[in-house]
Amino acid sequence: MAEAQNIPVGSTTAGSIAVAAESTVATRMSAPPSFDVADFPVPHGREEEWRFTPLERLRGLHDGTATATGEGVKVDVEAPEGVTVETVGRDDPRLGKAGTPVDRVAAQAYSAFEKAGVVTVPKETVLTEPIRIAVHGEGGVRFGHQVIELGAFAEAVVVIDHTGDAVLATNVDYILGDGAKLTVVSVQDWDDKAVHVAQHNALVGRDASFKSVVVTFGGDVVRLHPRVSYAGTGGEAELFGLYFTDAGQHQEHRLLVDHNTPHCKSNVVYKGALQGDNAHAVWIGDVLIEAKAEGTDTYEMNRNLVLTDGARVDSVPNLEIETGEIVGAGHASATGRFDDEQLFYLMARGIPEHEARRLVVRGFFAELVQQIGVADIEERLIAKIEEELEASVA
Repeated sequence: MAEAQNIPVGSTTAGSIAVAAESTVATRMSAPPSFDVADFPVPHGREEEWRFTPLERLRGLHDGTATATGEGVKVDVEAPEGVTVETVGRDDPRLGKAGTPVDRVAAQAYSAFEKAGVVTVPKETVLTEPIRIAVHGEGGVRFGHQVIELGAFAEAVVVIDHTGDAVLATNVDYILGDGAKLTVVSVQDWDDKAVHVAQHNALVGRDASFKSVVVTFGGDVVRLHPRVSYAGTGGEAELFGLYFTDAGQHQEHRLLVDHNTPHCKSNVVYKGALQGDNAHAVWIGDVLIEAKAEGTDTYEMNRNLVLTDGARVDSVPNLEIETGEIVGAGHASATGRFDDEQLFYLMARGIPEHEARRLVVRGFFAELVQQIGVADIEERLIAKIEEELEASVA
């Protein structure tokens, strides 16, 4: 077995792999979570967790100066028969069950929301139609909390659609009972000036399956923090992401899969395309395999396609292993410009350049779009991708 290593707090070595004893490892992945805002200092941009984020564009979400104002956010839920939709107070025991805030904005969101939404799918209920949650910004600043809970052996698809203009900080909890199957599609299609910061917490029960598809197009700043942990053996998690970052936009996805239980699986695939001056995408993929998580099987991958000059990508996969008794673990990250050979191949067969570019980008995203499984959302996203490509040549 490899010699144990002490990994400094804030280590950012891309593609780093550490094998360490539980007592010696100390990384940013093990930072203590808390519901108390006071436990997190105001970030200044030099911290590892914030060094890629334009703090001056968060409109005060990070330093406590943002307070709920304006019309806020309207939330509409459409659910099939048998699903319970509730609005609950802060004392509901289901709030925070899936995970605890890990940064100051998430803690601020948890401390500041007034009412939370809870959607419950009873045990053994198999839904044939998706649950749709429409989140529409109507201006101003809002803090929110949403819980999606599936009973044992229940199956559901949930679509959370973000539109409009707002400054929004939220926590979203997914609680999966034993044997449950949940697919969540979170679409960020905000107006140009919106700011959206959220922590997504998934607690996956024994033999349960969780699939997350995160799609980010709109907004001035979008910073999402999906996190997965396991409540029993045999759990599986798939985290897919698709983002198209345009001129001036900052889109940041920071993931953590915490393999804290033996014999669980995870697979992470995120893909992004960027175009325009100052388009900035950030992907941080953290996978932690704890000492007790023997039999883990995990892989994570990030791919980025830079379509124009002036765009920037920061991609950092991190894999931390505390036991050698695993099935497999790996990661990959790549960022490149548009493939001129692919373009030449298509153009040599009579396809105009504009059409060839469209086909290459559409093919780049195809495998992720197909993971959505909701026809109208898939069609909308393909149309959105083509709209972005049309804008790039206009």
